[in-house]
Amino acid sequence: MNNICYFIVFLFVFPAYIIGQSSENLLNRMDNVKMGKILRSTSESVEGIPGNWQIVFGEQILFIITDEAHNRMRIFTPIAEQAEIGREELEKMLAANFHAALDAKYALYGGFVVSLFTHPLVELTPEQFKDAIKQVAVAAQNFGTTYSSTDLIFGGNQEGEENKKDKKINRKPTKKS
Repeated sequence: MNNICYFIVFLFVFPAYIIGQSSENLLNRMDNVKMGKILRSTSESVEGIPGNWQIVFGEQILFIITDEAHNRMRIFTPIAEQAEIGREELEKMLAANFHAALDAKYALYGGFVVSLFTHPLVELTPEQFKDAIKQVAVAAQNFGTTYSSTDLIFGGNQEGEENKKDKKINRKPTKKS
């Protein structure tokens, strides 16, 4: 009898809980309207149309582009012309994508080095969005020095790592005789 009571409670309470969670998630979904409000409250200047903004954040000009139909968003800012940086800076930039640039990353786009953040639009929270704006700006400011997007450096010593060019990794081990 006890098991039947638990089953009946589960049968009615669990679906109500799931429906409540789903409706809450629908209300919290990020879209261009919410994003525009956040940009106007956190930026010194906002220009553009919903889904294609240019903002001033600190000393940086950032671009925010969304695609609601494909659930994507992107924040980026140009840092330098690709032709003006050397191989050493490119290698440091790529290493920083693993160690020091946390959610914002460095990339090449249209002949420029950019600081970039991409994310599914709907699942993005307001806090993540605000943090992403800051990280993109900080990564741009730190290019050429710490190459970091925050104060946190995630493991590893970039400068002191042993030269591993001759070592092969991620391949099937061979049998030694």
